[in-house]
Amino acid sequence: MEDRSPLRPLSLEDFIGQDKVKKLLKIALESAKKRNSTIDHILFYGPPGTGKTTLATIIAREMGKEIKIVSAPMIEKKGDLVALINSLQEGDILFIDEIHRLTRHIEETLYSAMEDFRIDIVSGGGLKARSFSLNLPKFTLVGATTRLNLLTAPFRSRFGLICRLELYTEKDLTHIGRKNAEKLGIYLTDDALYELSRCARGTPRILNQMLRRVRDFAVVHEWSVIDKEKIQLILKELGIDENGLDRMDRRILKTIARTFKGGPVGLNSLALALNEDRETLENIHEPYLIKLGLIVRTSRGRKITEKGLKIIGEKTGNLLL
Repeated sequence: MEDRSPLRPLSLEDFIGQDKVKKLLKIALESAKKRNSTIDHILFYGPPGTGKTTLATIIAREMGKEIKIVSAPMIEKKGDLVALINSLQEGDILFIDEIHRLTRHIEETLYSAMEDFRIDIVSGGGLKARSFSLNLPKFTLVGATTRLNLLTAPFRSRFGLICRLELYTEKDLTHIGRKNAEKLGIYLTDDALYELSRCARGTPRILNQMLRRVRDFAVVHEWSVIDKEKIQLILKELGIDENGLDRMDRRILKTIARTFKGGPVGLNSLALALNEDRETLENIHEPYLIKLGLIVRTSRGRKITEKGLKIIGEKTGNLLL
């Protein structure tokens, strides 16, 4: 039977990386427990795959409460929100992913729910319309977003803790990889772990995805030890080069260099040229390309750097940089 043991950490002690955020959460959790109260509403923002959902589930576990996880586009009407919150028990966690995608109407409805644990309901219409307040259980809202700028200032101000999650260092990813490889029942040499971590784009989510593919290769080929050469073979099969770039990363660099003469190019134009979703480019690929110094963002758009040109084998003299 397939091993389905979770790779996600179950406590703050087991959670590797994001040290500044963990310190804040430890204080907030300890304070809430000593006051026998709910923890303040929390907003996590940062690149995808950096631990927002994991930290929300850890908070619920540390508080001994349940968590309900929902994506913002699923909350279409006020009734959806009321039903969600009313399904919670006192102190439970409501985790809303992609919280920047809430409609303005739902966002404004959350104001009183977060501050006073009540929602104003209007029934009927015209002269027969009646308004009354519905009391809600005291809950903690944990929001997650990759686009903090899309949340209005009044909404942001209602979160007691606003925590930015950063891309992970290769050292932290190597540590995570070692622990999770053990959970998957595979053994990687130190060089192999470093090579895998170097190509994980700074996120545990991608590292774990690659570890599962490594496990598949190890099982099929009956490898007892996975070394650096085997990792390089697997990465090649997955379309990931020695710089940790996947096929779309390389397409982005080549499109900026060749179609747009090195840039600058606006995100909408780039997405259209690549036939790719704008948010995927901005949230998944762009942070990593910027981190590696392969592209830069300017007021006029994205430009490829000399380092980026070398990666795809282009000469600087051919472009108007």
